[in-house]
Amino acid sequence: MNDELSAIERGLPAAFDRLAPGGVLAAISFHSLEDRIVKRFCRKMAGRPEHANDYRPIEERTVQAKMVSTRPILPTEEEIKMNPRSRSARMRAIRKLSND
Repeated sequence: MNDELSAIERGLPAAFDRLAPGGVLAAISFHSLEDRIVKRFCRKMAGRPEHANDYRPIEERTVQAKMVSTRPILPTEEEIKMNPRSRSARMRAIRKLSND
């Protein structure tokens, strides 16, 4: 294995740290394992529960970003016709709020 999932786990926080306030971090995933990592990172940065068993109180969460969309952005039918491999793509994005 080429350590892609670990690279995503390391790369998302590194990229987020380099964003200026108001900057947008967007990630496109092509399979569910990648998407789970991206989704949990976005939810964590937005101060939302990271998964179904995350019962931490809101006081323990830090809001550093706002989710651009709570659902993944999917390719259109037209895009899938032009590029069939795009059918599995999921894009998620967050906007950085401050440099705290």
